[in-house]
Amino acid sequence: MSAALIAIAKQVGAKVIHDVLTKKIGKENADLAGKVIEEIAVHAGLTVDQVDAVAEKEPATIKEAILAAEPMAVEMIALYAQGLEGQFALLQAEQKEPWFAWAWRPMWMYGLLLLWFWAFFGLPLLNAIAQLAIAPPDIVILMQLTGVFLALYMGGHTIKDFVAKRFEAGETK
Repeated sequence: MSAALIAIAKQVGAKVIHDVLTKKIGKENADLAGKVIEEIAVHAGLTVDQVDAVAEKEPATIKEAILAAEPMAVEMIALYAQGLEGQFALLQAEQKEPWFAWAWRPMWMYGLLLLWFWAFFGLPLLNAIAQLAIAPPDIVILMQLTGVFLALYMGGHTIKDFVAKRFEAGETK
């Protein structure tokens, strides 16, 4: 985002938008700033890509859009905070469960890391130093194991949600 956009937000007194754009609020979450810029673009009748250029050439248009978007920015921050609270509550709930209910993810991650390290560094180094001829693991199997983990960890809920929505709505085609 341009300095012009930040300067306009400060000039019109849109403190919340200014703080989001300068990363004083939600500094680790670029998505929050992106949503604020989207809201400014909507109010200005522009695309997100045009906002910076228009801020430099036609600041009056952006001033009005920032003032119109300011109330929405406050709501976005509230939603952002609720999301963080939800993530923290989930983390706390997982810690109350038995260790094996949540430990499968890090065990898979570290196990896969160890297998990949062994296949590409550990075993070749051992074979070179000890002058052995131990066969390396099949990389295709490592890829399949990694794929299974990624499907379970990253895609399992996506697939489950898709199937649930489709069949709850009565769609069968």
